[in-house]
Amino acid sequence: MMKSLSFAFALLLASSSAFAPTHNIVRPSSLYMSESAEPITEAAAPLATEETLIEATIATPAVEAALPLPAMSQALPFMTRPVALDGSLAGDVGFDPFGFAKSESDLMNYREAEVKHARLAMLAAAGWPLSELFDKKIAAALDMNPLLDGGDRVPSLLNGGLGKISPAYWVGCVGAAAMIDIFGTLRMKNEKEGYLPGDFGLRLGYPSDEASQQRMQLAEIKNGRLAMIAIFAFAIQEFVTKQGVIDETPLFFFPIMETLHNYANQGYIQ
Repeated sequence: MMKSLSFAFALLLASSSAFAPTHNIVRPSSLYMSESAEPITEAAAPLATEETLIEATIATPAVEAALPLPAMSQALPFMTRPVALDGSLAGDVGFDPFGFAKSESDLMNYREAEVKHARLAMLAAAGWPLSELFDKKIAAALDMNPLLDGGDRVPSLLNGGLGKISPAYWVGCVGAAAMIDIFGTLRMKNEKEGYLPGDFGLRLGYPSDEASQQRMQLAEIKNGRLAMIAIFAFAIQEFVTKQGVIDETPLFFFPIMETLHNYANQGYIQ
């Protein structure tokens, strides 16, 4: 009886050892052959530890970010890329043919001015045709004289008529612009590290992730640049044609059937 119990206990130990983790590494015979000729030391073949793998993973994006910038400008391929334009700002295509931005501080100041003019131009690009659409209607409702001239053109330097506008309006505009400029200057001085030109701290509808923020910054600067070109085109167009923007391009501002009817009465559509 005792012999059978001892045999069963030994058999149980042998079977359980098959599932236990082994601590001895069985090396192939080729390794023994090489050990006799050249013993391998730990210094000659260091193992990759977890820390080295983590460091290598962290260093990979840095290597990708350090790729050299193109030597030529993207906007003007026949000119070299300005040194200060390193592609870090949204909408940076290497356009500085006169070399105004000679340092990073110059670049930040010019971008600050560009963003302010872009935002003002976007407001003006919308306000210019809207004023031509509703100025006479609002003036008639308030029993006031309209500001548009005989050709339904808004007052401007080229069109004239700026004397019709109250001086209080100009004082209010200059005061509001000065307050915004002072606020932006103080914010730029207080937040030198990581300050984004044109950032007044407004976060209504602003995304939280970095990719969406960069997309919105790019959209703002592109639309602002287009708006600055549009305002210049509005002024030149009205000065040359002596007509308002809405009368020159009615398809954008009036119902399509009304526009086609007017074209038919004027002989444009037979």
